[in-house]
Amino acid sequence: MERIRVLLADDHALFRDGLATILATQPDFEVVGEARDGLEALVKARELVPDLILMDIEMPGCDGLEATRQIAQELPAVIVVMLTVRDEDEKLFEAIKSGAQGYLLKSIHSRQILDILRGAVRGEAALTPAMASRVLEEFRHLSRHAPGEQGATLTRREQEVLSLVAEGATDPEIADALYLSLNTVKSHMRNILAKLHVSSRQEAALYARPKQPLKDKGA
Repeated sequence: MERIRVLLADDHALFRDGLATILATQPDFEVVGEARDGLEALVKARELVPDLILMDIEMPGCDGLEATRQIAQELPAVIVVMLTVRDEDEKLFEAIKSGAQGYLLKSIHSRQILDILRGAVRGEAALTPAMASRVLEEFRHLSRHAPGEQGATLTRREQEVLSLVAEGATDPEIADALYLSLNTVKSHMRNILAKLHVSSRQEAALYARPKQPLKDKGA
């Protein structure tokens, strides 16, 4: 039996060890290397040319998304599946745009991840049914908007952030309301400003506020 050669990229040694142990129990998987950050993952991908890379998104230095973009360009035959603790639409869609074939939460059960990874090697999308539904919903959402319509590409989380901005909430208040870190809120705001082609949160807020009808002066 030809084994699936796997490279593990995660900055937490304990998590890498756990994954390696799970894969070692399977006759059709072989861990051929490990990396502690995105740059090391890129270097080892070039050296080992594995069949599959399990890539953490958030790592120090070069993160998993940037490493995935580089690997997809240089080694298109290598399959990359992202692993993360963050259940965020923005990260899901960014990972897919970067060239990843899948996006899985680290809370997934071992039996389920093994089945999904085998499917990924066969060319299937490495997504749980819930993640797949969210991708489909995003495509439906985009199809309902005319090309170029402002806000058509905002993720659900970005829309929630923008709604709070329109209510006058500050970044710390948004972080508390949505249970996000302050850095994550700031990242969402940068993406919102870029997607709406505006330069300030005040301008962005205008897109979230419903237009009020003019009042009759005689009323």
